[in-house]
Amino acid sequence: MEQTLPWVVRELPPPGSLDLWLLRVSDVPLGILDEQVLDATERQRAAGLMHAADRTRFTAAHVALRRLLGSYLSLRPEDVHLGRDTCPCCGGPHGRPTVLDAEERLFFSLSHRGDLAVVGTAAAPIGVDVELVGDEEGTAELASMLHVDEQAELAALSPAERPRALARLWTRKEAYLKGLGTGLGRDPALDYVGSGRPEGPYPPSGWTLLDVPVDRGYAAAVAVRGELSVEGPFVKRLSGLDVVRHAHDALRTAGAPP
Repeated sequence: MEQTLPWVVRELPPPGSLDLWLLRVSDVPLGILDEQVLDATERQRAAGLMHAADRTRFTAAHVALRRLLGSYLSLRPEDVHLGRDTCPCCGGPHGRPTVLDAEERLFFSLSHRGDLAVVGTAAAPIGVDVELVGDEEGTAELASMLHVDEQAELAALSPAERPRALARLWTRKEAYLKGLGTGLGRDPALDYVGSGRPEGPYPPSGWTLLDVPVDRGYAAAVAVRGELSVEGPFVKRLSGLDVVRHAHDALRTAGAPP
């Protein structure tokens, strides 16, 4: 395997801050994703996805994650060994994702949906989530899984307002649960993070919870343990060229006539 180095070396986010990265999958040149940096488990998961678009999104998101983590930790992307912490719910080996055997601790979270992938990094536990805004018909079942007060807030809205409000609320909820390290192993009805209104979420004690500005038709949120000492969130966009094998191949592909 070719020994590739991170395309840039980054400083770890200091305490009280976080970094957020956004990748638009449709910006990635087709056919030259840097799949060689993925481990066997990631390749197997990608191969098991039925639709080509899902495989591309998964691969692009995980290549971006590895390159980002490698740039923070001064590791080649293929040398980033990913594992899981202990689950806070059951004690099993499927808690928050972590980098194994790293000299410095870096907390991170990845979410991808539709055309977007979001990565968050911090010096404290962090969770990110991005979702497509659904339609009116799809809100009832998902809303029934939420805290009773959140359900009441959504019910008070007009049917046309509910999909956007639900997407905001759900991303806040899932970002928090990912930050805890439980994911949906913890009942989403237990914690109140409302409301679904644009004014902002209600963070659980000891956490900062923020909406993340992303593309139209999506909602996203980030949760990080503790208080932030910097304003935000500020989202840095990754180029499609950041997840391909060779920059000159990507440029040639991107510049080719349709």
